[in-house]
Order: sequence, then C-alpha cells, then structure tokens
Amino acid sequence: MAAETTARRRRRRFALGGAAALVVAGGGVVLAVTGVSGDDGKAATTAGAGTSLAAVQEGPLSSQVSQSGTLSYSAGADGSPYSVVNRASGTYTWVPAAGTQIDCGETLYKVDQKPVILICGGTPAYRDLAVSDRGKDVRALNKTLVNEGYAGKSELDPGSDYFGWETAEGLEKLQDKRGADVTGRLDLGRAVFLPGPLRIGKVMVENGTGAGSGRPIMEASSDRREVTVKLDASQQSEVRKGDRAQITLPDNRITSGVVRRIGTVVTSSRKDASESATLPVYVTLEHPKDAGTLEQAPVQVQITTDGVEHALIVPVTALIGQAGGGYAVEVAAGAGGRTRIVPVTPGLFDDANGRVQVSGALTAGDRVVVPST
Repeated sequence: MAAETTARRRRRRFALGGAAALVVAGGGVVLAVTGVSGDDGKAATTAGAGTSLAAVQEGPLSSQVSQSGTLSYSAGADGSPYSVVNRASGTYTWVPAAGTQIDCGETLYKVDQKPVILICGGTPAYRDLAVSDRGKDVRALNKTLVNEGYAGKSELDPGSDYFGWETAEGLEKLQDKRGADVTGRLDLGRAVFLPGPLRIGKVMVENGTGAGSGRPIMEASSDRREVTVKLDASQQSEVRKGDRAQITLPDNRITSGVVRRIGTVVTSSRKDASESATLPVYVTLEHPKDAGTLEQAPVQVQITTDGVEHALIVPVTALIGQAGGGYAVEVAAGAGGRTRIVPVTPGLFDDANGRVQVSGALTAGDRVVVPST
C-alpha cells in the first residue's frame, strides 16, 4: 500500500536538465544559472529581473485534476441510455412521457391495457418465471418484491435466486396492485428487467400503435444524478474509483461528489484526421437535490486524487533542474538579492493550483524565487 501511495504521489513529473534550465509555467520563466560559491559551498546566484519571491508554506496538500463535465442522469456502463425492449404482443394503450420517473415494481407501459412492470435487475427478461425456477432474474424479482413491500425479509430472502411459493405470493400481491392478471407467475412480456428506478428519455412509440415483440420502444436512464468527465487518456493512472470530487454548477454553487465508475479509453477521429483518446469518468452527486432540474448542463469538476496532511509546499514554477539530474529551488540568502541553490525532492503535485510538495534543506517561511508573472 505504501509503495502504491508513493507511486501515485510521484506520477506527475516533468524533465529538466542542463546547467541553465528553464521552467515555463503560467507564462513565467525561471532561469537557473550556476554562479559563484556561497559560504555553505552551495552554488550562489543573484535573483534576476522578472522574478519575485514566494514563501515556503507548511500544511496539507491535495493533488487534483480539474476538467469540465456534463451533469445529467446516469445510464449504462458505457454512458449510453438503457434500451427498453418490448416482448408483448398487442396494442400500446399507455406509454409514459419523456421525463417520467418509474420506480421498481411500477407499471412501465401497457399493452392491451395490461401492465408491463419494471423489475429492477441487470439480467434482461428472456423466459417465463414460475415456481422452482432459479437464476439471476429470479434474484432480481425477489429483491424487488421485498424492497417494494410485497414480501417481508422474514418470508423471502431478497438475495435468493430461487422462485418459491413465497415468491409467488409476493408476485400475486404486486400483480393485484398493478391491475395485472393475478397468476403468481411472470410470463415473458409482462415485465422489463432493467437497473432502476428509471427516468424515461426518448419514447419511440405512441398509444394505439401495434406492439411488436423484440423492438426497442423507449430509452431510459437511472434517476441518479451524475457528472460525466472526459479526461485525457494520459491521466488514466491518476483517478481512482472512490476519489472525492467538487462540482461547480452553472450558477457557481458548489456540491460534492464521488467517482463511482471509470470507463475505458475511447479513441475518436476528428475532422483534421488526428485522434483524441479520452477516458470517461462518472461522478455521482452526494446531494442530488443540489442539481435541481438541470440536465445536460456544463459543470466544472475538481477531482482530489491524493493528499498529505503535512507538507512543505512551494509553487511548481520554483522548481529548477540541476545539471547532474534532480531538482532544486533557489532560496533567498540575504540582502542584495543573493540566493542559494537548495536540492529538493518533489512529492505530491497540486496541478489545479500550481503547487508541489518538496523535501530538502528548507523550512516554512524560507523564500524561493519564482517568475513574477
């Protein structure tokens, strides 16, 4: 675990080298020039024009990735909406409007005035279900029956994949509540299995039209609020599931979130024939009500990828490269603009704020040379 933490802290690096090294950041340039020797044997220099001094700080430091994102409702693993596929034959007599929220165990749509019920689960409906059947679809049915109050945990184990008489009894109560034929069995076409609850998106059929089996009839997403961030593929080693995030909404209000899912790298060809590889990252809002009715809204996201409680901190632009390799900072040595070169080892980088953790012969309050712009 320690090795992994160290690797994460040091994964943001840049190369510097030569007796005269340039550090360019935020429009500023630091020129490290080896000069005469100081009293301590270190190379001494004089701070040049276009530079200023910044105090070495001590305290907590976080490494963050900042990126724009889109606030919407969460969908499938690849970010695309769920497809609702009809398995019943007849005529559509009720379909929900876009924006309708359907809870587990509720009527998703009707064919010939008979309800097609939403069962919350990840295995699509593919068969009739009755007493003595087993499978993941049965487990989803049992869980829905218990969670929605049609059976008690003392009667029916929501984690069971067995269709017993307790399942049949709970299903009869659900069918009676929804106005379905009370049979205690679940025929193919009388339910749709999808992760839910759902928020209906695009609807492709209308009341009164024929219901063809096997045809997609609507698209839906989860009712959970989620921000999708497309990181550069080079950042895929920086973000982890569970990382905390701060989301700035369009009205500048700030709400918190957590990285819940990370997709796979996607390469898309642009019109100029270049290729851009991105990594989709999905951030779930901890306080969904903060998002109100926003949908497909642009937001700013700051993901905290690592942190240390106590660190010596300098601006990234204070880092200079040494001729023999490694890094250093230029520290004010006294009156007359005299400075000395102090070797340092970079640790955690805060890219969002342009700061870096360093270790070396420094103390809080020392002043290091940085570009003045």
